[in-house]
Order: sequence, then structure tokens, then C-alpha cells
Amino acid sequence: MKENKINDNFDIIVAKCGRSIGLKGEINLIIYTDFLEIFSKGNVFKCGKTLLTLESFNKIKGSAKFKEISNIDLAKELNSHLLYSSRELTREHCELKNNEFFWFDIVGLKIFDNDELIGEVGDIQRFGNVDYLAINVESNINKKYNLKAKSFLIPYIERYIIDTNLALNRILVRDSIPLLEES
Repeated sequence: MKENKINDNFDIIVAKCGRSIGLKGEINLIIYTDFLEIFSKGNVFKCGKTLLTLESFNKIKGSAKFKEISNIDLAKELNSHLLYSSRELTREHCELKNNEFFWFDIVGLKIFDNDELIGEVGDIQRFGNVDYLAINVESNINKKYNLKAKSFLIPYIERYIIDTNLALNRILVRDSIPLLEES
């Protein structure tokens, strides 16, 4: 496979390459994204150090054919490799509904409970069909409440989340201290 120079920031994992299908280089994908629109013909993905151009995507089979992969041997080389998209392509091709956000926009936001800075979103984890914000706790919060937790999880549900404001770089929450105390 020819390695292309990567100029874009490909850091959004969208799938994992599985087994090859047939002799012409089609690949089974294990999909990690909620936005199948990213698998539009012509979109470019990074796999290892190689850029791949999507030729076709079968939603029912979860398989893809890339322009640069023309046979079974090249397809086998991709087995178990992660497939990345860029933030720019993700924003361009994936349409969000009202009050939906990309995970990469949420990570790094400050968490406030009653105007008190609790911490910062360090990661997002999904259990079942619920996303959980992994909060890195501010040191002064542990001192104030006599706690030792460095991080804790807040479910991203209406019960706890009041408002997410990307412009202000913050998420307003309620009842986070009992969750922190149980961590």
C-alpha cells in the first residue's frame, strides 16, 4: 500500500477494520460511530499511516470498499487496524440534532454545580445506551468535601445535566457531589 502524507488531523475513531470479504478488497467494519453519514463515497480516512478513500459502503453488511485496496491481500493487511476521520470531515458530513454534541467538543469542558467548579470532562464512556462524563476533579473540591477521588462519572441525562454551553466552555450540572462522594 502506498503511504500518503497526512496533512489533516485524523483523530476521531469511527471503525475498526475486520476481515476481508471476497477477492476485490472489500472489508468488514466494526462501527464505532453514531453517524453513518461519515461513510459517504469519497470521504478520506486514516488507517495506520495510510489515507484511504471510500469507494462504497454497505450499511446492511457494515462493509466498505476503498479505492486504494484492490485485492484480498491488501485488505488482509488492514485487519484489526482502526479507521480514523478528522474533526473537519465529521462536522461537514454528520448532522447533529438539537442539543446533540460531538464527544470531541464535550471533552475539556468545565463542570459547574451551583456555580462551583467541580472539574473538567476528561473522557466520555458509554455503558448500554447512556453516555457518562468522566470528570477529573478539581483539587479544591476534594479538600472542601474531605474526599480523595481524582475522577468520577456523571450520566449525561436530564436528571444531572442542566445545560451544555460550548461557547462558555462549560456544562452546568446538579447533584454531582453525592456522585463524587460515592466514587
